Amino acid sequence: MALPAAFLDELRARTPLATVVGRRVKLARSGRNWKGCCPFHNEKTPSFYVYDNGYHCFGCGQHGDAISFVMQAQGMGFMEAVELLAGEAGLEVPKPTPAAAEAERLRHSLQDVLAAAEAAYARRLHLPEGARALAYLRGRGLTEATIARFGLGWSGETRGAIAADLAREGIAPALLLEAGLLRPGDEGRAPYDLFYNRVMFPIRDRRGRVISFGGRILGDGQPKYVNGPETPVFSKRRTLFGLDLAREAARNGAAVVAVEGYMDVIALHQAGFGGAVAPLGTALSEEQLEELWRLSPAPVLCFDGDAAGARAAARAAELALPMLGAERSLRLATLPAGEDPDMLVRRQGPPGFQGVLEAARPLAEALYDLLAEGVAPTVEARAGLARRLEAVADRVADKPLAWEFRRYFRDRMRARRREGATWSARAGRPTGQFGGTFAPLRPPLRIRRVPPGAAPAAAERGRALVAILLHHPGLLPDVEEAFASLDLAADLARLRDAILQWSQTAQMLDSAGLMSHLNGSGLAAEAAQALSAVPVPLPGCAAADAMPAEAGAGWWHFFGLMNPERLDEEVEAARTAFALQADEAAQRRLILLTATRAALLRGEAGETDDP
Repeated sequence: MALPAAFLDELRARTPLATVVGRRVKLARSGRNWKGCCPFHNEKTPSFYVYDNGYHCFGCGQHGDAISFVMQAQGMGFMEAVELLAGEAGLEVPKPTPAAAEAERLRHSLQDVLAAAEAAYARRLHLPEGARALAYLRGRGLTEATIARFGLGWSGETRGAIAADLAREGIAPALLLEAGLLRPGDEGRAPYDLFYNRVMFPIRDRRGRVISFGGRILGDGQPKYVNGPETPVFSKRRTLFGLDLAREAARNGAAVVAVEGYMDVIALHQAGFGGAVAPLGTALSEEQLEELWRLSPAPVLCFDGDAAGARAAARAAELALPMLGAERSLRLATLPAGEDPDMLVRRQGPPGFQGVLEAARPLAEALYDLLAEGVAPTVEARAGLARRLEAVADRVADKPLAWEFRRYFRDRMRARRREGATWSARAGRPTGQFGGTFAPLRPPLRIRRVPPGAAPAAAERGRALVAILLHHPGLLPDVEEAFASLDLAADLARLRDAILQWSQTAQMLDSAGLMSHLNGSGLAAEAAQALSAVPVPLPGCAAADAMPAEAGAGWWHFFGLMNPERLDEEVEAARTAFALQADEAAQRRLILLTATRAALLRGEAGETDDP
């Protein structure tokens, strides 16, 4: 059975090829692509490469798409492979009905019509009647090569031009209506041209086939830009202008950047930024974000540096948050006020836009700046900002990544309050990952054994966690979310809530300031009990003179004993953070949490008597 091309395109678009291949082949990142040892012949040096839309082995020559791989790797027929992948993608395989066959025939016919229309518009651009349109394009700085590459054209100044041109090729008005080139007339009148007196921009799918057009009017008429309507071959929300050219550029290492308009994309491509694409006059859709992530794990969204640009950035971020993950991030770039990419490259050349790309901010940073702008330095305003930031993090479906968003937002809020104050009360030494000073762990970590007949182990572990933070509140930025998740006894829970509340407004995370706050809150007795040696002496990592790194390691050790499943989540969050940031602080945290979990899995509680 012949399946509709539209269905197969959708199936391929919804099937991450690296995931399909990765079930059979151990893949490693190679720039923007993946590589591994070919599953189809014996090799020790990887020569098998996986791209966004296909694979190729440079050893044996095997190549294809997701359907081909399943057929070759699992010995399936075409329909078996399609049904398997369609089931995984949530698609229903079309039934071989006469209506489906007719729809596919129409689709092919429409693609032929649109290709003929592109050629007709391009011819008119270079006729005397197209001189004004050609002068407009040249006046925008476009070269003949760029005009030809994008297939730009001219609709003609009056209605009826495209129908007349294509009638010579035997194309009936009914097909022009289906293709979106004509509009139906009112009250039985003849169809009329959608595009006239407009510079024409072919809109192509990811394979480079023309699926619709956009037209820009010459002169002062409205609307300035018009896009073709939804048709059997064109869906506005699934299409990005310039996508076919950006795919090849992204494969060769170009930055993928989404801008606002057709001319922005064309000007950027001409200036050497071949990864530029644009939505079709609307805000980005989920489907368009998916297309961007197929090109790059971290595309750049470029917005104007005005209020409208800020609103567009906020809308795009809100849409993207639930879709983010370790391999799916975004950066936001802001243009200088009053500039668009087309103007910028004409005025400043490629270096001007390159500077904009290099200044692009990670999504968390850009969102914080957007939400914090203009917030008054009052407790009430800060509380409102904290709620808005928490709501942003809640929208991130990937739990480890959501944790990273929360930690980043809280760090920024503290930095805003501190206004230059140091995290640590210890002066003269560099500040570390846990808010204290760096020091190597003192091997071995020695924690006093809980003797038989003492209070239940869980209660004592909870007390140890609180005691560590009473003496070392500089750990709070790293542990506060885990701390908040614990099920503690009533007195300890009250202390925990007071500690977390204090940390949100404290100028400096120091023990003296925390104890003063607890005394003022009527919790002095509870704090004294948490630090008491009765009924069980506290571990050495809870002592006031313990090194911050030792205190941090001890805190996570006790936390893992109380809540091993949550410790697993913290390890995954740390792994995600290190993959995204790859800095020393993220590495330290990942090493510490991984070592703590490994020791607990081995049963190395470390609960030995002090010498």
